[in-house]
Amino acid sequence: MSDDTRTSEQLRDKIRGGYAQIAEAGVFVGEGSAATRDKLAGGSGCCGGGSCCGPTTLGVDELAEQIGYTTEELGEIPGSANMGLSCGNPTAIAKLREGETVVDLGSGGGFDVFLAGPKVGASGRAIGVDMTAEMIAKARANADQYRERTGLDNVEFRLGEIENLPLPDASADVVISNCVLNLSTDKARAWREMLRVLKPGGRVAVSDIALLAELPEGAKKTVEDWVGCVAGAVLVEDMRAMLAQAGFVGVELTPKPEYVRAMTEAGDPLYRKLAGLLPGGDPAAYVTSLDIVARRPG
Repeated sequence: MSDDTRTSEQLRDKIRGGYAQIAEAGVFVGEGSAATRDKLAGGSGCCGGGSCCGPTTLGVDELAEQIGYTTEELGEIPGSANMGLSCGNPTAIAKLREGETVVDLGSGGGFDVFLAGPKVGASGRAIGVDMTAEMIAKARANADQYRERTGLDNVEFRLGEIENLPLPDASADVVISNCVLNLSTDKARAWREMLRVLKPGGRVAVSDIALLAELPEGAKKTVEDWVGCVAGAVLVEDMRAMLAQAGFVGVELTPKPEYVRAMTEAGDPLYRKLAGLLPGGDPAAYVTSLDIVARRPG
């Protein structure tokens, strides 16, 4: 095994362990107990030296509303599905239609899957993929509540990695993902996998963290200690190049500053540190949530 492969595996294991803790705690920002917040910030969480990216003074529903979810949407999903892990609302940009099969990469407790399910209806399918067994177990438990509330039996959750999707070729109409791609140790491969599982003409709708400008060296070293937050983010134009190289067309990248501003104003520890290291003191000038839409050629 090469050193790079070993490092990637170690990073993946660290992220998996951090998200297993979040699944156990049931919350990521704001609303967790003091003991849980201390545990996630003590070096064993997904971001090493802190949380990913939290805790903050924001509650999970408050954060979700600030990045584009409606009160009605939040009221429709199982209560434990929203753990404060979102940085955008991919279901809003996916323009889902009745009868479609939608796949959510890094589905966590099922938050976006449960929002997608009613949109694709009884003739459609919403499939969540996550590499953390604890998240899959949580999502499957939440699915029972989803079925009772909606009367729909159109969601499922599969254990797997986004670089090796447990799905056949050309099986999905839409692929969505929410603040997960930045965690990938091989983003180019993840984009190729998305293209592989999409039907001709199928589309992606992704919200993720990206860089508007290269971070200064001091700030870069800081984020390297926070595995999975900004450490894995790439420049917006590098993201565009990855999609093109994978074979996507019709690529649209839309920076959404609301997420970083909300986290900064709420006192998120990473963004608070970044503010002190960046010229001008504004993390939103360097880091953004990014809405990504593209399609596989028909």
